[in-house]
Amino acid sequence: MSKVTVVGAGNVGSTVANVLAHKDIVNEVVLLDLKGDMAKGKALDSWQQAPIDYYSTKLTGTASYKDTKGSDIVVITAGIPRRPGMSRDDLIATNAKIVVSVTKSILKYSKNPIIIVVSNPLDVMTHAAFKASGLKSNRVMGMAGILDTARYRAFLASEIKCSPKDISAVLMGGHGDSMVPLTRYTTVAGIPVTELVEANALKAIVERTKKGGGELVKLMGTSAWYAPGAAAAQMVESIIKDDKRIFPCCAYLSGQYGLKNMFLGVPVQLGKNGIEKVIELKLNKRESNMLVKSANHVKDVIKTFTKMKLV
Repeated sequence: MSKVTVVGAGNVGSTVANVLAHKDIVNEVVLLDLKGDMAKGKALDSWQQAPIDYYSTKLTGTASYKDTKGSDIVVITAGIPRRPGMSRDDLIATNAKIVVSVTKSILKYSKNPIIIVVSNPLDVMTHAAFKASGLKSNRVMGMAGILDTARYRAFLASEIKCSPKDISAVLMGGHGDSMVPLTRYTTVAGIPVTELVEANALKAIVERTKKGGGELVKLMGTSAWYAPGAAAAQMVESIIKDDKRIFPCCAYLSGQYGLKNMFLGVPVQLGKNGIEKVIELKLNKRESNMLVKSANHVKDVIKTFTKMKLV
């Protein structure tokens, strides 16, 4: 038996729930939102889709944390989305309060869940959930790297005119403009990307990836949801099935890469225990400097959170 709760029935949360239902790997998905009728409606809509798309996952919509009791995994998407002209850091004051409150409420009914944070600013919201939960660090993580690498791979696929399935890539660092795409570790069916994409074009794709979220906000007037929702669901799948897949995720660092006491995007192995290993790549000096710069930006935002004294 496995049960997953998704907190927040907005665009991202409802996408997580729907994608998970289609994977047919859990017994129940609970969609929780303060707007209980909206959560119930979206869950019911997805359940009515089950006979068409052929899955058996039960979907429940609710406004009550009691219905989340015994959750194995909790995905937190709650919070206000970005608006045009708003940075992820602008979100901290509101979303930190929401994430801390949600985490404490969840822990009243689920003893030792694995928590995946999707709310922005991602790295600091993951830090907030960790502090509020009291859980071991391997059981709290953030969804960022899978989404960022997906955008990077999609842009590369368009440039190369190949299937995105054939592209493997790693990104590290904070979720936002300070992220660190590692072109040295990017391959297309095993071929180094530098043999298929000219330097200037590759540089432009890296810069577009860094601002990928902002590009969508400008186009739609709000944050993306299809790719972020699918990315969070992919993390859940690796944990539920104990696949031990290697993904870039926002994870707690305790000395890896010379960084500690903070959450940052790094390659990890995901299995039934959550983050089962943080993988340390051998970065060159330029890459290390970029990672430290990104980490310093995240630390600055953590200071803002700490001053709020929410936990």
